[in-house]
Amino acid sequence: MKVIVVKKPKESDERLMARFNKAVQKSKKIQMIRDSRYFSKKPRKIYTRAGAIKREGYRAAREKQKFY
Repeated sequence: MKVIVVKKPKESDERLMARFNKAVQKSKKIQMIRDSRYFSKKPRKIYTRAGAIKREGYRAAREKQKFY
């Protein structure tokens, strides 16, 4: 996926560079490259499930607190 930015008429070079940088950040290319720099293992199912249960408890508590 390329990031293409075309210079508009009467647009300064600085503004063009700002639009390009914004487009690159929006495409998340740099973030993906930084993330893939080091290998990271997938989390185990047990830990994923425990986190999901904990989040569900937080959501329930927040919902309960909403009406008080």
